[in-house]
Amino acid sequence: MVSLSPLARRVLSYVPFVLVLVDLRYEGVSCGKGGSVESHLEMGKKLLAAGQLADALSHFHSAVEGDPKNYMAFYRRATVYFAMGKSKSALPDLSKVIELKPDFTSARIQRGNLLLKQGRLEDAESDFKKVLRSNPSEKDEEEAHGQLKKADEIQRIVVEARADFERKDYSTAIALLDKVIETCIWDVESRELRAECFIQLGEMGKAISDLKAASKLRNDNTQAFYKLSTIYYNLGDHEMSLNEVRECLKLDPDHKQCFSHYKQVKKLNKQILSAEELIQQQRYGEAVSKYESVMKTEPNVLQYRLTAKERICHCLSKDQQGAKGISVCSEVLKSDPHNVKVLKDRAEAYLQDEQYEEAIKDFETAKEHSENDRQIKEGLERAQRLLKQSQRRDYYKILGVKRNAQKKEIIKAYRKLAQQWHPDNFQDPEDKKRAEKKFIDIAQAKEVLTDPEKRSKFDQGEDPLDPESQHGGGHHNHFHGAWESFQGYNPFGSGPFNFKFNFN
Repeated sequence: MVSLSPLARRVLSYVPFVLVLVDLRYEGVSCGKGGSVESHLEMGKKLLAAGQLADALSHFHSAVEGDPKNYMAFYRRATVYFAMGKSKSALPDLSKVIELKPDFTSARIQRGNLLLKQGRLEDAESDFKKVLRSNPSEKDEEEAHGQLKKADEIQRIVVEARADFERKDYSTAIALLDKVIETCIWDVESRELRAECFIQLGEMGKAISDLKAASKLRNDNTQAFYKLSTIYYNLGDHEMSLNEVRECLKLDPDHKQCFSHYKQVKKLNKQILSAEELIQQQRYGEAVSKYESVMKTEPNVLQYRLTAKERICHCLSKDQQGAKGISVCSEVLKSDPHNVKVLKDRAEAYLQDEQYEEAIKDFETAKEHSENDRQIKEGLERAQRLLKQSQRRDYYKILGVKRNAQKKEIIKAYRKLAQQWHPDNFQDPEDKKRAEKKFIDIAQAKEVLTDPEKRSKFDQGEDPLDPESQHGGGHHNHFHGAWESFQGYNPFGSGPFNFKFNFN
């Protein structure tokens, strides 16, 4: 059994009453190989009562085809359409019933109700007035009076709403249109007017809801699709904008506004998708260039500029360009201070630029708005370790290289400093002692930064030569091991040496 809607049950309540009044004898009228009109009507009636709507509809189709002047066949089919929630399909059938039998009160009341829901108020009033002039039953008279009064009231409200709209009193107009749409649920014009009010007030989500309804209620509503596309575009949703403008062009390929807008959205969409693909491929420099092109393609919509800068910020952070990343990320955060993604990216850029306290602040701010983000938690812990580490010794600073320095640069810096601080260069005992300590620091820095595993640990805030970090092995022993290595190892070659170098 199919459950029927309240509207369907109400419509079906007219059927027994109609059957009492109408003589359903159409013997001799053939429906072709499907049987007589009468048999289709009877079978359709039984199936309708059983809730088998699709089968009932099939029989009433056959009855209509068998006798196009049989108003009951049209009425029955309209009844099934109502029960199936296809009120639009019911309206032509009800009009046909009234054409064939103008005094069919039930059909006229139902058509008046449909016209009222569509916002066709004058047509609805006409039907209700004709019902009242046709000597109706007490029940039909009561309903026609009530609906006629409602139609008059709605007409008055519509006039007031339009006047408020013209005065730019959009909030008042919306309140009035709410009342109209509560009754005229399929009224396209009222929904479009309310959508325009929402647009003027900046309530784009509500405008979208009304325009989507309007695009469905009117089959050829190209303007609704165009407005939807432009709203999505201005909100920065290029994909939804593209979908909606394509719907407009399906209805009218020559629509000038939609075609012009389509070219713009398609170009922008292609650039953004291309940029994101480059990011996935870790081709960050090319992605930055592509997002710079996005800003040139659409310089007027702030959301695209912010999105482009957000993604450029991400690329620079990933590409180890800390200083540039900080600058771009900061631009975005001026407009969107709680953007968690940008806060995380700027924090990473701060780490690359060795601004550990600033990185900690960004991670903490991001955590306030996304407590369960594992990346934020891990980033904050890493920043805190790096801050603590920077307050002790920093192997990058010891060698005077950047944190993203290649191995070749590290070895070059090491050799230069080892030559400079070689203890044999110093005669004064205190200077020699200081040079020995400096030389060991240089050797340890080179040891850590040229070993991928140790360097990775150090970059995460852990000193692989620090017993506090290692929870074992002593720094004291490693210190002396390095000193012994220094005493018998030539940092510039492969054999032993005795500190007797002359540097030109």
